[in-house]
Amino acid sequence: MAEKGSGKDKAKTPAKGAGKGAAGSAKGADKKAAKATAKPVEKSAGKGAAPPVLKGTPRLWEYYRTECVPRMMQEFKYTSSMQVPRLRKVVVNIGLGEAIQNIKLLESASVELAAVTGQKPVVTRAKKSIAAFKLREGMPIGCMVTLRRSRMYYFLDKLVNVVLPRVRDFRGVSERAFDGRGNYTLGIKEQIIFPEIDYDKIDKVRGMNITIVTSAPTDEEGRFLLKLLGLPFRK
Repeated sequence: MAEKGSGKDKAKTPAKGAGKGAAGSAKGADKKAAKATAKPVEKSAGKGAAPPVLKGTPRLWEYYRTECVPRMMQEFKYTSSMQVPRLRKVVVNIGLGEAIQNIKLLESASVELAAVTGQKPVVTRAKKSIAAFKLREGMPIGCMVTLRRSRMYYFLDKLVNVVLPRVRDFRGVSERAFDGRGNYTLGIKEQIIFPEIDYDKIDKVRGMNITIVTSAPTDEEGRFLLKLLGLPFRK
């Protein structure tokens, strides 16, 4: 009897161990699968997450395609719609000479520029060393953002319809800021005219340069294009 009992016990114990091992391996597999699915969510919700993708077609792009292209073809006698000048990019630049003495100014300027444009800025560095200004080659002296496609049209739409009307005693922008190749540069003295900037949280009032790059071969065509897009030129 003792031998039978011991045989039964021996037969039962491996079966129980095998059952526990199978259950443990199944639970471990479930935990690994849960971690694998949870990791991407945690990364996307973190601080280093990419900016949200802008959905939909910008209304300024629709206006350009439906209204500006026919009017420019009629004005300049283009034979094809592919000859009509278009926007290539918008470059927003902030120069900070004070960053040589205080690097924290560059960090705050980058945060403000990212809030205004919706895109992470790139730090610009000195190309040459200038002893009179205590400037060495490679030192950070500003930040910039290059906007293309949908972000470019969204930013230009906001600039024309929201930002510039908030300037005190605004009478229009100058027509003399073209470079001879259809590109226009606009200077802004205060960043607080943008609705994304909170006046109570800024450390210093600073300006920025906005360059609108077009495919127009002449200043006349570039001026007519920007006027159709709503840029208010001074009369």
